[in-house]
Amino acid sequence: MNLRIEASGKFFLAGDEKFYIKGVTYGPFRPLHDGSEYGTEDAVRRDFSMMAENGINTVRTYTVPPVWLLDIAHENGLHVFAGIPWEQHITFLDDRSTVLNIGKKVKDSVRSTAGHAALLGYAVGNEIPAPIVRWYGRRRIERFIQQLYNIAKNEDPDALVTYVNYPTTEYLQLPFLDFQCFNVYLETPERLISYFARMQNIAGDKPLVLGELGLDSLRNSTEKQAEVLSWQIDTAFSEGSAGMFVFSWTDEWFRGGYEIDDWNFGLTDRERNPKPALYSVSERYSVPAIFSKNDYPFISVVVCTYNGAKTLRRCFDGLRNLNYPRYEVIVVNDGSRDSSEAIAGEYGFKVITVSNGGLSNARNLGWRAASGEIVAYIDDDAWPDEDWLYYLAHTYLTTDYAAVGGPNIAPSGVGVVADAVDNSPGGPTHVLLNDTEAEHIPGCNMSFRKKYLQEIGGFDRQFTIAGDDVDVCWRIQERGWKIGFNASAMVWHYRRDNVRQYLKQQYNYGRAEAMLEQKWPEKYNTIGHLTWKGRLYGKGLTPSILHRGSVIYQGVWGTAPFQRLYEPALGRLTSLPLMPEGYVFISFFLFLSLLGFLWAPLVWALPLFVLGAGISILQAVVAGIRASFRTKTKNKTEHLKKRVMTMYLHLMQPLARLMGRVSKGLTPWRFRGKSGWIFPIRSTITVWSERWRASGDWLEKVESKLKRKKIVSFRGGNYDRWDLSIAGGMFGSAKSLMTVEEHGGGKQNVRWRIWPVFSLRSILAVALLGGLAFLAMLDHAWVTGGILTALALVPFFRWFIESGKAVADFRSAIRDIEDDLEREIISSQEDNKEYEVIEDTQNLIDEHR
Repeated sequence: MNLRIEASGKFFLAGDEKFYIKGVTYGPFRPLHDGSEYGTEDAVRRDFSMMAENGINTVRTYTVPPVWLLDIAHENGLHVFAGIPWEQHITFLDDRSTVLNIGKKVKDSVRSTAGHAALLGYAVGNEIPAPIVRWYGRRRIERFIQQLYNIAKNEDPDALVTYVNYPTTEYLQLPFLDFQCFNVYLETPERLISYFARMQNIAGDKPLVLGELGLDSLRNSTEKQAEVLSWQIDTAFSEGSAGMFVFSWTDEWFRGGYEIDDWNFGLTDRERNPKPALYSVSERYSVPAIFSKNDYPFISVVVCTYNGAKTLRRCFDGLRNLNYPRYEVIVVNDGSRDSSEAIAGEYGFKVITVSNGGLSNARNLGWRAASGEIVAYIDDDAWPDEDWLYYLAHTYLTTDYAAVGGPNIAPSGVGVVADAVDNSPGGPTHVLLNDTEAEHIPGCNMSFRKKYLQEIGGFDRQFTIAGDDVDVCWRIQERGWKIGFNASAMVWHYRRDNVRQYLKQQYNYGRAEAMLEQKWPEKYNTIGHLTWKGRLYGKGLTPSILHRGSVIYQGVWGTAPFQRLYEPALGRLTSLPLMPEGYVFISFFLFLSLLGFLWAPLVWALPLFVLGAGISILQAVVAGIRASFRTKTKNKTEHLKKRVMTMYLHLMQPLARLMGRVSKGLTPWRFRGKSGWIFPIRSTITVWSERWRASGDWLEKVESKLKRKKIVSFRGGNYDRWDLSIAGGMFGSAKSLMTVEEHGGGKQNVRWRIWPVFSLRSILAVALLGGLAFLAMLDHAWVTGGILTALALVPFFRWFIESGKAVADFRSAIRDIEDDLEREIISSQEDNKEYEVIEDTQNLIDEHR
């Protein structure tokens, strides 16, 4: 009996069983007298029986087939993925009647087969030509495809609905689809593997299916076709595809009123005689290569839990049912006071129970007890896909990554708050530098080669609740090692189902960020916000309404074969409303507005406050409208609650994060100097060296000294007349310029000029507040004038202190270099004395002889 297929994370399910699409395309053929595009029932029955015998489980048709074909598919245990053709090769959006006819065709087509047990789903479009998409712009096409999707889902809610894309229009953003489908013809393994990673990131947390792959045996050979299909299928499964369709079942094909006889993509010829490719496909479909290797490493899975009994059984059930052949599970019970230890004992896993010492300590106990060469971590409120370890291991076997992570996806059916939290900021997201290399992988789904964890000393124990994963990723990359990402190595991860718990989590994340800033100050900007090199992926990211939008690389005249969507980096001003610190500036404008009760002209600050608050509110509203909830419901009230809750959390999360940061000293107004303070004036320091060094070496020595003191420095650019800069805070900094005098014999006199810098924001703040204070006093608003004068003095005194600290940092680093040179001289003199003593002793011995 065929069960209807449903999407589940990155894969499909048939009931409770994982289902991989192992398909072929079928038809259309020359129409018969009755209009049938699929031949006689007997011919279809023979074809489908032959497919089933060769391990094929799904058939893709390019038109909606008759019910009798679906019945025959059902008899043979096959599923059918039906395409709905329409006039996509013309400018179809110009004519309203054409648009209505397309919608009607989709509706009638789905209605004619809705609910059939053999039906996997529908494609509401297939490869709209790139020039047509370019003509209308991607957003109009995206909206139209969504309209067709909604029409199809209304007629058959349980069917899977998608649009079949291709590389030339990969930039189409279609997150509403039930799965992502691409037609891809790449004839080298390297190119296919590379593009698979790209497609997986486009698919996000949805299954990825190849709508067409294959090779023409007429222009190549039947043996070459079999060879290429073999590695294409192996690659597709190894790279995490949820399935694929080989194009096609037979060489027979009819299109546009003509028999197509100048290419032969079929697994069988026109008389249905098998080609070598059929046997290759059958073999590869029987047991995908990724699941049949014998050289997979032993993996130790570590679960750290503290009072996690509520979700532990789901986690442990998932771990016990993993398909992977060689693994162990280690449970670190970090002083739980609930039934966690007893639950772990029921499963026969290795259990380590200790008094509560925090998350990093528990993680360290886990990897130290591990027998495997790979250590994989999963949270106690998460559970893995059954093939999780296969995909992690495959990445380790094919790369030299020191660590590998994968996505974490929220399950459906967990409540209004959990669904809203899944669409809110602050979740465990991965940060990618490119399609396969990560800058950060979240702790709920991360793994490491054990030898690298040992080399860096494991996790930093100061991170007891959060921040441990960020820190360990940075330390790995600091050593020059790389972190990989496999989009198919997924785990399910519960989100907070209580608003208070979610905001507390964000508060703790803010505290962890402050601790990270103290250890990694170079990762944070002057106002205290973490700046990633890579791109954040996942749901819940707050959209910027100030961003100028994405751009599409289309090539000259739109001719590029691979057309990608690029998102320019946000500027300082446009990114401010996305930061928790943005609330500080909104509060400042509110304060100025309130001073308007004392001096009326300050009411002008009210529009700035309204603008700042309005941007934050509007961003939250947009996020709520765009939210995509995993739990589908027809209850409009519940759906509205989720959207309103999502908007509320987008407003509250930055505030909770900011409070956490402030509680640990990570504020925009923090001082960044580490070496005390001196009066901020221009000065010159001279250092004599007996040994020659290149100019760049001297500057790198200063950088190295600053880094050891955890002082952040910046290099001057190609057009700057300074070498290094240090920020002492928001308002004050210092810069340095170096020159070297050559004195012969390798001796050098190195001179550093250091001067304080008054930042532009300082000048603007002093000028604005000072000017307002002056005007207020002219208007005899003495109280307001006094307050504004005090406010104007704040940035000036901040500059005075901050620039003084920055100058002190420079001088301290240079003095350290001077001390090193003195030690070199002393060491050299001692070596010379030792040599002289040895030489004198040798002379005495020679004289004695």
